Amino acid sequence: MKFNKLLEKYPLILSECAVSERLRRRPDIQLHPVLFNTPLIYETNGRKRLAEIYYSYLEVAKKAELPILLSAPTWRVNKERINEASAPASINRDAVTFMKEFKARYISDKSEIIVGALLAPKNDCYSPEAALGRRQAAESHGWQIDELVEADPDVIIAQTMPAISEALGMADRLAASGKPYIISFVINRLGKVLDGTSLAEAIDKVDQTAVSPPTGYMVNCVYPTFLNAENQSPDFFKRLIGIQANASSKDHDQLDGSEQLQQDPLPDWGKNMLRLHKDFGVKILGGCCGTDHTYLQYLVKSL
Repeated sequence: MKFNKLLEKYPLILSECAVSERLRRRPDIQLHPVLFNTPLIYETNGRKRLAEIYYSYLEVAKKAELPILLSAPTWRVNKERINEASAPASINRDAVTFMKEFKARYISDKSEIIVGALLAPKNDCYSPEAALGRRQAAESHGWQIDELVEADPDVIIAQTMPAISEALGMADRLAASGKPYIISFVINRLGKVLDGTSLAEAIDKVDQTAVSPPTGYMVNCVYPTFLNAENQSPDFFKRLIGIQANASSKDHDQLDGSEQLQQDPLPDWGKNMLRLHKDFGVKILGGCCGTDHTYLQYLVKSL
């Protein structure tokens, strides 16, 4: 079923929680210094550990009989990084194939698996001053977008976007691809994109200027209360379709590079996530830094 139809059909869709963070805490896994977890798709043990993590999320969705969005590990796998790492030029397509094979292996009438593919800002996702301009972003991300479109995931997600300028350029290039796509911003605890633009304004600007607007918007790598949901308009939640939330309510500068796992009490996280779904209609719920399958379990048991 097409991604847009799935959004219409289901009131709730789960998404994955942390992947690379869980992998880097394993003693038998070495993340790549440039491409993070993506090259693991070429290693026997790496493929096994990736599949185990994805399956831990799928298992929750199957028991709850809910669809789940699982994204291929293509975050920040742009042409420059591939060249720097001397990785295969096909690595984006190979990563999507890995996820599509995972879907084929575990296909079930209990839970629809939606295959996503990730994009990322070219530079640090917590540094809006390093974000690309609109035209530069469209050019810079074009090669990876073409690779992902050829691989044919169900949806492409531009994730952890800290500035509207780069998001606009990515939207321009994604709109031209014809694929369903999502823009997912990083926001601060005031509900603003890290460049200072209010999230509502950022969404409106992309919607008004993209030739073909995104299917919807998400936020990720933020605590659920950062949305300041009670201060947003009803129209805002017609376009904000999902959140992948951190386990911790600390600011990004406190979390970035932390060796210790940072987590607020799980019931607090769950209560705030469920409020976004029940009171404001946010459809896609998942986790980011500090989360694992137990966070999804908490959500489905509390519904």
